[in-house]
Amino acid sequence: MEPLVALLAEWWWIGPAAAGAGTVGWVGVRRSRRRALPAGTTTTGDRAVRAWASRPLSKAAARRLELDAAQLDLQTARHAVTRGRADVKVADAEVVRAQAERAASRVSSDTVAAARARLVDAQRDLRAAMAEVRARRAGVKAAKAMLPAIRAGSAPLPVARLLAEHDAILARWMAYETDPGLAIDHPQMSDSRSPLLAEFLRAHERAQWLRPASVQTRLEPADYLAYRDAVRRTAHAFDRAERAARQGTEQPGFEGGDAWSRVAADLAETAQRALARSMESMGRAAARSWTERGARRASAKRPDAAAPGSDGGSVWPPPARDRPHPPAS
Repeated sequence: MEPLVALLAEWWWIGPAAAGAGTVGWVGVRRSRRRALPAGTTTTGDRAVRAWASRPLSKAAARRLELDAAQLDLQTARHAVTRGRADVKVADAEVVRAQAERAASRVSSDTVAAARARLVDAQRDLRAAMAEVRARRAGVKAAKAMLPAIRAGSAPLPVARLLAEHDAILARWMAYETDPGLAIDHPQMSDSRSPLLAEFLRAHERAQWLRPASVQTRLEPADYLAYRDAVRRTAHAFDRAERAARQGTEQPGFEGGDAWSRVAADLAETAQRALARSMESMGRAAARSWTERGARRASAKRPDAAAPGSDGGSVWPPPARDRPHPPAS
């Protein structure tokens, strides 16, 4: 009996290893068979998935898509709150441990300060997560309030409304690309080197990649949330870029022509000041010349303006030295 027990104790791993090898071999055979299939051939499972994805979204699911997405968003926010509370508890325990080790002179005060800073960060993240839950609850209420109007046909479907918002952003952007007046007045909106416009282009690329082909495209609530958030980020990025362009604020980090743009602006301003000074000087000179010319014309028209002793006439009364002396009495 003892030799049998010793043999089992020594070779117990043969059974699990054999079972694992068999499983791996079966998986390998399945994969090799799939790789051996001709190009364009799919398995039954793949065909089922593609057929399900190609089916149009039902009317009931299309109407409830925004509500289902809002509920999924709320569930995700609640999970974030749960994780935040756990992080706060862990950070609080770290503070207690650091204080105990500091009391035993095992760590420095910097370790306690770092632990407290992590606790503060965890508490701030928890408050932000709780605020996000309140916002998501409001989103669920708004989706429920819109559902009767969508069912009655007086409000568009969620996907249609989201596509319209995306198209409106693209129309606003294309106006700067096609209107020469807007392109001249706001060159930042057509220059991809602008940081704010580059941010908008990245957000637009993401939204365009997530955009469904049509209103009837089957979308899961998670896909709808991803596309909705991408459209919102695109709208916010475009608003920031447009606001900065219309206010004429300098955008930091402008690559390539930043230094040359400042130099050109300084030269243009200097030239304008010099032109204004020269025009002012020319105006003063012209006014002085016109005044002197008018004075000469006025003096030439007056006959009594001849100089004393000139040929134009005699001086009267004559000077005292030229007057006849009175006769002696």
